[in-house]
Amino acid sequence: MRSPQQLWVDEKAHRAGYADGAALAAAHGLKPYRLEQLYRGATKELVEDVGAISTLPLELRGALGAEGFTLDDVALVTVQHSSDGQTTKGLFRLHDGNEVEAVLMEHHGERNTVCISSQAGCAYACAFCATGQAGFTRNLTATEIFDQARYFAKQLARDGRKVTNIVFMGMGEPFANYDAVMAAVALLNDPKGFGLGHRHITISTVGLVDKIDLFAEAQTQVNLAISLHAASDATRSSMMPVNRKFALAELMDAVERYIAKTKRKVFFEYVMLAGINDSDGDARELARRMKGPLYHVNLIPYNSTPDAAIRGSDPARIWAFAKVLETAGAAVTVRTPMGRDIAAACGQLRAETQPKAHAGERAEIA
Repeated sequence: MRSPQQLWVDEKAHRAGYADGAALAAAHGLKPYRLEQLYRGATKELVEDVGAISTLPLELRGALGAEGFTLDDVALVTVQHSSDGQTTKGLFRLHDGNEVEAVLMEHHGERNTVCISSQAGCAYACAFCATGQAGFTRNLTATEIFDQARYFAKQLARDGRKVTNIVFMGMGEPFANYDAVMAAVALLNDPKGFGLGHRHITISTVGLVDKIDLFAEAQTQVNLAISLHAASDATRSSMMPVNRKFALAELMDAVERYIAKTKRKVFFEYVMLAGINDSDGDARELARRMKGPLYHVNLIPYNSTPDAAIRGSDPARIWAFAKVLETAGAAVTVRTPMGRDIAAACGQLRAETQPKAHAGERAEIA
């Protein structure tokens, strides 16, 4: 298995036209410590470009720059800031013209969370999610995923601040790009590089049972979140086509196996939709599926999207729903929306200039 540094060097070298990092090193006569300096400059010191890595010889920096070696596999196109100053959304262009969005949320108390994308578009077509309504284009590489976090880390570093949390809740289904996502996690976690602890990283999935089992076997301390959004198969299948492949019973069995294997808490994301999944009966059914202290429900106020003919539950209904869960003994939190005014909130990410995928290009999930 490649180390995070080897993975990073290989992907950056490949983008510059080399077969891998070994070919890059051979072409420039680089000893291993030079590759370490290159990697450290990008992932730990967060320098802007290869010319700013002062530990490298000036001649080498010039040669790498001349042949198109870059530290970033994503290029900022536009950035938007919310009116309250707490949320920043970036639109990033990939080398092939595809675009993805990522979001920085600056909470009170120096907690800075970056929500990153793992795919350009998404094949899972959840009715309430803008990304899925646009269709799927392709998976991102590990460095394309990592470099979204690197961008915001660079911005925060200018003020002496750091990224404290990463959530894989942007565009795409992370477990449908499992290998690249786990490689990006390794880059984020590497103490020789970015150095973010596993417990500060959360991966959200629509419920790919086989990948949940695989994730349990990985035995990381990375948090798992399940995009549940309904407590019955009929309701969930009407909103989330994935439920036709992995029904609730199968999904919850996988969660039970995961908890038994890891002893770690699982977070259940539940977007509140008026007249669809927000009745007291829905709450009681959801509570029955929560089997103890390692099951935690996050209720999410719905953020409207242009193509969705549904509306969110009003605040009073959300809190009443939460009260039913609490009374039944389920752990529950009501999430505070951030970035709604710049379409940066949960479910709103969608790169408008991204080419629409044809229906035939969507991944088969049924």
